[in-house]
Amino acid sequence: MRFLWLFWIAIVAGASYFVATRLLPDGVVLTAWKGLGVGLLAAWAALNARSAGGWVIAAVLGLGAIGDVLLDAVGLMAGAVAFLAGHLLAAAFYWAWRRDDLRASAPIAIGRLVLIPAIAWFLPADRAAAPGITLYAAGLALMAAAAWVSRFPRLLVARGALFFAASDLLIFARMGPLHGSAAPDLLVWPLYFGGQAMIAWGVVGYLRGAQGADTVN
Repeated sequence: MRFLWLFWIAIVAGASYFVATRLLPDGVVLTAWKGLGVGLLAAWAALNARSAGGWVIAAVLGLGAIGDVLLDAVGLMAGAVAFLAGHLLAAAFYWAWRRDDLRASAPIAIGRLVLIPAIAWFLPADRAAAPGITLYAAGLALMAAAAWVSRFPRLLVARGALFFAASDLLIFARMGPLHGSAAPDLLVWPLYFGGQAMIAWGVVGYLRGAQGADTVN
């Protein structure tokens, strides 16, 4: 893969944001820092793109970076819309790269489709928020399920998608059973950014390998 230096700068940017949240007050600098890690992953994916698939995963990551910034700069709804758009685009992309035989993959994929929205439904203490959260979680579940049935390496991409889902569920849990708990503050960002980095590495690496094989053949 090319431009590995940029990937590692993205990792440093994402990891250092977690530290920065403990040291800096909320504001423009911290908001920009928040979007930098996944934004650089998107740029790295774009620089490695050699087909439509490469540009799609770059766009998915780009929507994640936009969502990161909008969550702080505008609000929860604006950020959620950007993330949901990314989930739906990713789900369509993973499905286009699905495995030939889905019978063995179906039970876990269906489990993700059902359990993620079901858990999200029960988490917020404000029951008026539950339908909107569940709708978002349905898109999240679709992405996670499609990642599982895709041909991309499960150790990275399907697991990264599950980390992403766990991060969002922890955010929703902060609205209910984990309100006041330190667990979401400690786990949400590492799970989210780690998941995005795993997805980026897994998809970009697989696409470059597949395209290289096509070139040789």
